[in-house]
Amino acid sequence: MEPAELLTLCRSKGVTIATAESCTGGMVGAALTDIAGSSDVFERGFITYSNGAKIEMLGIRPETLDAHGAVSEEIAREMAEGALARSDASLAVSITGIAGPGGSEHKPEGRVCFAIAGHGPTEAETVEFGALGRGAVRDAAMRHALALLAARATAA
Repeated sequence: MEPAELLTLCRSKGVTIATAESCTGGMVGAALTDIAGSSDVFERGFITYSNGAKIEMLGIRPETLDAHGAVSEEIAREMAEGALARSDASLAVSITGIAGPGGSEHKPEGRVCFAIAGHGPTEAETVEFGALGRGAVRDAAMRHALALLAARATAA
């Protein structure tokens, strides 16, 4: 779903959005705020690129980071729930991943974890976009986050 369509859907449902972004560095928030009048839907965005920022701004538990690493569904879940708790939004999406270049055998380039919180139980998932290159992985992750927001807003 295109950002303008998502904003229209959210307005019709009374849904407001917060984002918690790591590997996308604010691309979801930028896509939404590129549209004039988006402030009635987009409440705030957290760009938490470092682990310290995730802990400080979103309340991620250091023990979760130690046990699972920053690129994990567990951290994505805590990021989304932290963004929801630290905003006035009714819906929050989070993104954390390996945009590349690089990665490892256990966490390859193109692995991105997402979570959606609000208007139902928090759900997390991992998408393997593959080694598409940094820009393409980030763009794919941004579009996937918009789709997650649209699906949850539709159900609201």
